[in-house]
Amino acid sequence: MFILSNLLIAVANILNIFLTIAYWLILIRALISWVNPYPHNPIVQFLYKTTEPILSPIRRIMSPALGFGIDISPIIAFLAIMFLRSFLVNTILDLAIRLK
Repeated sequence: MFILSNLLIAVANILNIFLTIAYWLILIRALISWVNPYPHNPIVQFLYKTTEPILSPIRRIMSPALGFGIDISPIIAFLAIMFLRSFLVNTILDLAIRLK
């Protein structure tokens, strides 16, 4: 069972790394949006391409519910990422510890 336990620990660590990267990319995109960046800059295009799959479904759900012009999709994404890091990653780690 220690092999499965080590596999679960590795999966939890990789998931934690991906969630951390997504958190920082969304944060950087939100901060850059305040200064109206040049859209053809490769860094800006990379940020848009990597964060849009996360933010666009949130915008589709939130736009009918909230009619004002403030984009709160990064805040919702931050909350979802924090939830996944505190619930899912810790659950996988706890499961791995119990399997040892």
